[in-house]
Amino acid sequence: MSPVAKPSIDPVRWQPPPSRPLPAVDLDPVVHVVDVPGPAPEDVVVDAGGTVWTGLADGGIVRIDHGSPTVVANTGGRPLGLAVARDGRLLVCDSHRGLLRMDTVAGAFETLVETVDQRPLRFCSNVAEASDGTIYFTESTSRFHYERYKGAILEARPTGALFRRDADGTVTTLLSGLYFANGVTLTADESALVFAETQAARVSKYWLEGPPAGTVEPLIGELPGYPDNISTGADGRIWVALVSGRNAVAEWLAPKAPVLRKLLWLLPYGLLPDVDPQVWVIAVDPEDGRVLQQVHTTHPGFGSSTGVAQDGNRLWLGGIGASSVAWFDL
Repeated sequence: MSPVAKPSIDPVRWQPPPSRPLPAVDLDPVVHVVDVPGPAPEDVVVDAGGTVWTGLADGGIVRIDHGSPTVVANTGGRPLGLAVARDGRLLVCDSHRGLLRMDTVAGAFETLVETVDQRPLRFCSNVAEASDGTIYFTESTSRFHYERYKGAILEARPTGALFRRDADGTVTTLLSGLYFANGVTLTADESALVFAETQAARVSKYWLEGPPAGTVEPLIGELPGYPDNISTGADGRIWVALVSGRNAVAEWLAPKAPVLRKLLWLLPYGLLPDVDPQVWVIAVDPEDGRVLQQVHTTHPGFGSSTGVAQDGNRLWLGGIGASSVAWFDL
């Protein structure tokens, strides 16, 4: 994959939401780290056989069996959110290739969605499949690829979206105007989608059934950190990976003159405001947004939690802060 050129940005004034502390429902588990053969394993999922899957910044798709990682395929792009499909294949959001489906035995990819409204998907972010085969997926921003995601944060424009792909391949935009749309999952009864907006520091429900169908309901907002990928736990709780605490510099600049962020963008990319590596995940009640559990700590071999998946009594985490995934017992 060739390097992505640094595009220009067009920032607007934006007021970040307030931040409020989370309730004291902390767990203090022993965090175990599994090294993987490549950087930044963004998401993590577990299939019916207990095999763990993740995707790397270099395009690799990794299978972890009994703690042993193996690269089984490469998208040729940047895999982000993953989901295990009903038939055992792997759904892969790729920032450069769109929404893919992978045969986990042959390692072959099929492109499901490459364009939306006659434009290419730039930042296909996360995906979930319903029991009837309907696929829901997010795009964090229509303006930037993953390698330049800080441009979307500095612009502070709501260019994210939530989509539905029907079994016949038809793609429908369910929501647009989202602030860095990220994780998406179905509630246990499939009556609603739960989705995260990273920049807006909130998690919301999009109703699929009943009188509120087609409407959005806040689940939890004013988070003290930025939500990334999310998943549904065994008891219906919603697990939310928090990639970092709120960035004071970026949020101080957001409501000020846009020219300040244009000047900041001239700096080398690595010097721009960044995430603070942490091991951070919360469990949320899907009905009222109540925080049920929280793990918030640090680990020298893992950081910047971006993916979460429950497998029985074990919780797996993906992250962009190291070449490793992590797990702990609940």
